[in-house]
Amino acid sequence: MAATDKLIIFDTSLRDGEQSPGVTLTTEEKIEIAKQLSRLGVDVLEAGFPIASNGDFEAVQRIAREIGPLMEGREKIGQPMTICGLARSTPGDIKRCAEAIADAPKKRIHVFLATSDLHLKYKLKIDREECVKRAVAAVTLARSFVDDVEFSPEDAGRSDPDFLCQVLGKVIEAGATTLNIPDTVGYNTPEEYGNLIKYLVQNTPGAEKAIFSTHCHNDLGLATANTLAGICNGARQVEVTINGIGERAGNTAMEEVVMAIHTHPNYYPVHHTIDTTLICRTSKMVSTLSGMMVQPNKAIVGRNAFLHESGIHQDGVLKNRQTYEIITPETVGVFDISLVLGKHSGRNAFRERCKELGFPDINDAAFQTAFDEFKALCDKKKNVNDADILAILSNQISSNVPGAFYTFVSTQVVAGSESTSMANVKLFDVKNEKEICDAAVGMNGPVDAIFAAIQRIVGRRFLLTQFDISAVGEGSDALGKAEIQVKPEASPEVNDERIAKAAFSASIADTDIVIAAAKAYLGAINKQLVWESELAAGTARSIGEERQVDV
Repeated sequence: MAATDKLIIFDTSLRDGEQSPGVTLTTEEKIEIAKQLSRLGVDVLEAGFPIASNGDFEAVQRIAREIGPLMEGREKIGQPMTICGLARSTPGDIKRCAEAIADAPKKRIHVFLATSDLHLKYKLKIDREECVKRAVAAVTLARSFVDDVEFSPEDAGRSDPDFLCQVLGKVIEAGATTLNIPDTVGYNTPEEYGNLIKYLVQNTPGAEKAIFSTHCHNDLGLATANTLAGICNGARQVEVTINGIGERAGNTAMEEVVMAIHTHPNYYPVHHTIDTTLICRTSKMVSTLSGMMVQPNKAIVGRNAFLHESGIHQDGVLKNRQTYEIITPETVGVFDISLVLGKHSGRNAFRERCKELGFPDINDAAFQTAFDEFKALCDKKKNVNDADILAILSNQISSNVPGAFYTFVSTQVVAGSESTSMANVKLFDVKNEKEICDAAVGMNGPVDAIFAAIQRIVGRRFLLTQFDISAVGEGSDALGKAEIQVKPEASPEVNDERIAKAAFSASIADTDIVIAAAKAYLGAINKQLVWESELAAGTARSIGEERQVDV
């Protein structure tokens, strides 16, 4: 096999991915995802947009300090993950970004500026000459803080190629080491985007001194195809997200690009260092914490990705899996293990399985809670498999809201097809250290009654903006996972515009879907209440609208 170039995997799930409508991760959730991305083998992690708020700055800073030095799972790569922060081409943004990532052993500042005539005329209201000056000044300032600087010409897909060459040549002279070419609105076709990359590589002065990067959006369903076209024409970095999450139709899905290269090692002129066996568990973590469900027929990580219903296909797979499977499930971390542990399994066996499933550093309190849930599940289910254990472990991340105002204690529900549902809910008030009980009726069933009772205890009304139920595995005893998103309902008490626009999600699995829904609903409300308290203290993370930057 011919020698290939190293492809740099730049993950922006925690920045561009978090711009998905309604997605706001807590700092702890961002750190958990960052740990997993480091183990996965990501080369560069875009941790966030530090200037957006004090909370966003703190999240990026903690990732730089806590995740930046990690080497677990990266022994073959030989170096830790580069931590990157995003900044507009302004001194304030760049200085704040440099401060946030300062403690990372390997760090990068990513600056961007629009270059299309459309953006220059109507958004920035500047001419091309001023655009070049601002780009050079931004890169020069960023380079004074770090050796690794990335520049993105926003809306490059609709920019004049010759002007792009001029801008890129000047920022290379100023010290840019990576040139990212975004198709900001997902407008290009693979041929157009590939030709643009090829033209820029061949015609940009000093192109050999920099790495060209792709950043594609999926508005026309072409993000992965465009990214692969970019690779074939000279790009050696790809900007991607787990599950393709992102604003509008999303970004290029990391798993699709990685596995396309994995299955065609003799076609693409690059290789990667991603541990593909961690892809599915990373996908599940990001889906659970972001509240963005993965469609069943999603390539690589969808629930149906390795299912065969056609009789001809089933017969072929039974005789030889290669007849209808170009990727084995095990390659991306899908293992068919029906019973991994039972109710007689001990703590050490359970801890080892947690490590194998990607949770090596779960703290003692969370581990004990997970182990207790596992034991309880063993009494309810005939078979406990990896999917169940992953759901239990994900519960610990999703329900562990630092500074939570309430914890769930119990509920009792009376419901029937011919009667109005009634629910009694008991919560523990953490601040006042006492249990509070209340009841409510639900005109729309038992879940509606439980939600109403929780709102009575909390003393606030919330609008349910997302409510999904799915099974973890098969059978009537399977865990049911509830994914819920809430936002404050308009009222005289909610007079802060930022509070009115905020939305938070939570995901919890339980053998009883009613309990799962109650816990997830309370988890989302806890995140909202904690964020509001941080907002009052000036330490809250920004809402999605405030983080909105188009690259």
